[in-house]
Amino acid sequence: MLSHPSPAINPLPEGFIYLDHSATTPLRRAAFEAMVPYFSEKFGNPSSLYALAQESRDGVDLARERVASVLACRASEVVFTSGGTESDNTAIKGVAAALRSNGNHIVTSAFEHHAVLHACHQLEKQGFEITYLPVNREGLIEPEAVAAAVTDRTTLVSIMYANNEVGSIQDIGAIARLVHQRAAELSRTIVMHTDAVQAPGWLDLSTQELGVDLLSLSGHKFHGPKGVGVLYVRRGTPLDSLLVGGGQERQRRSGTENVPGIVGLGVALELAEKEREEAGTRVQRLRDMLIEGIMERIGGAHLNGGLDRRLPGNVNISFEGIEAEPLLIGLDQHGICASSGSACSSASVEPSHVLLAVGLDADLAVGSLRLTLGHQTTEAEISRVIEVLPGVVKQLRAMPTLATGH
Repeated sequence: MLSHPSPAINPLPEGFIYLDHSATTPLRRAAFEAMVPYFSEKFGNPSSLYALAQESRDGVDLARERVASVLACRASEVVFTSGGTESDNTAIKGVAAALRSNGNHIVTSAFEHHAVLHACHQLEKQGFEITYLPVNREGLIEPEAVAAAVTDRTTLVSIMYANNEVGSIQDIGAIARLVHQRAAELSRTIVMHTDAVQAPGWLDLSTQELGVDLLSLSGHKFHGPKGVGVLYVRRGTPLDSLLVGGGQERQRRSGTENVPGIVGLGVALELAEKEREEAGTRVQRLRDMLIEGIMERIGGAHLNGGLDRRLPGNVNISFEGIEAEPLLIGLDQHGICASSGSACSSASVEPSHVLLAVGLDADLAVGSLRLTLGHQTTEAEISRVIEVLPGVVKQLRAMPTLATGH
C-alpha cells in the first residue's frame, strides 16, 4: 500500500523540499541496484556472441519485456533511445522522411514540448507544412479539431499526452481514433504519435487503449536513470532511422546499447505502473491541498490550466506583480526546489509558449511558478510550502526592482 511516500525511492538530501518532479526524479533504489552489475562484471557488448556479452543481451531483453508489458505491446515494438528528445525527434523526422513521397503536412499543437516543436520547425525549413493547433484555457484540444486539420497531404499527427508545464491531459485515445478514421476516409497512411514523457506513474500507458502508432518516454521522469528513453513503434509503422551505423534495435536506432540505463529504466517503469493508482490518489490530494492553500493565502494568484483533466502532481500558478526568477531564488533560500513556466536567463525573461497558448498575457506568464509533486512528497512538505510562499511573494512585491526586473 502507498498510504505514505514510497520507501523504495532513494531519499532526498535532508532539509530540501523537492517539488520539480516534472523536470527529473530521484533514481529508485531497485533500479539502481539492478543497474550496478552492468557497470562492472556484466560489461559485455550485447551485440557480441560470447557468454559475457550474452549477460548484457539478457539484461536488455528483460527490460524490453518489462516495458512491453506496461505498454501492452510486443517486445519487438520497443526501441531504446537516449531519452525523450531523441524519441520525439525520431518519431517526427523519421515519419516525415519515410512518407515524404506521400505528403508533406504534419499536424501538432502550439502546446508541445520543444523536442517536438523544434523538430517541426526544422522540417518547415525543408519544405514541410506544419499545422499548430491552438488549445483552450484549460490546455485541451478537442479531438474533432485534430481530425479536421488532417488533409490529403497529412502524414503525421503528434499531440502530447500530458503537458509538462500545466499538466493538462489530452484524450489521446479519442484523437487517435478520429485520426485513423480520417486516414481511412482518405485512403492514406497517417501516423499518430504522442509525447508521453510526463505520463508514466500517473496515466495508463496501454498503446492498445491509446491507439497510437508511436509513443515517447524518458527514463528519468519516472525514477529511472537519465540518458535513456523509449520509442514505441507499432509494427508496420513507416519510420526512417535517425541514427544509422551498426543496426542495433532492429535497424531502427544504431549505437551500442546503454545497458545499465536500459536495465534501470525497465525496473523503474514496471514499478511506476504497479504503484500508479494508489500514488495518484495520494498525490492528487496533496496537490489540491497545495492549490487551495496558495489561492487562499495569496492575492493576485491565478491557477494555470484546469483541474478536471490534470496530472495528479501538477500545480502551475502565476502571481501578479512579480517575475519567476527572483521567486525561485527566494524559495531556494528556504530549501524549496521548484521551477517556472518561463525560460529565464540572466539577460531576459521570456514568457512560456505553453502559458501564452492557454491565453495568459506576457506579464502574467513571466510570473508563473510550477510545483510538481512526486511519490515522495509528504503532507508536512506541502504545509511548509504553504507557510513559506506567501511571505516570499509579499517580500518581492514590496521590492519593485526585484519583482518586475526593471
